[in-house]
Amino acid sequence: MFNLDYFKQKSPQQRFLFILGLAMIIIFICLAILIAFFGELINLDPERFPRVYRIAFAILLVVYAFIRFNRITSRKD
Repeated sequence: MFNLDYFKQKSPQQRFLFILGLAMIIIFICLAILIAFFGELINLDPERFPRVYRIAFAILLVVYAFIRFNRITSRKD
């Protein structure tokens, strides 16, 4: 899955893009947690964005982050 030797052989540009990809995954997961559990604190209108839709959107974000993680770790450039 994750080969540290392969990470050492990457060019600086590939390493930067890898780290940027990991940062985006973390951002997606944090956004999902924020939307799912703290929707009232960020003033999401419950009439326009009900709790059921918030949780569904958060699950979708986590699934997307997982797909991106798999693509990043399994890529053989």
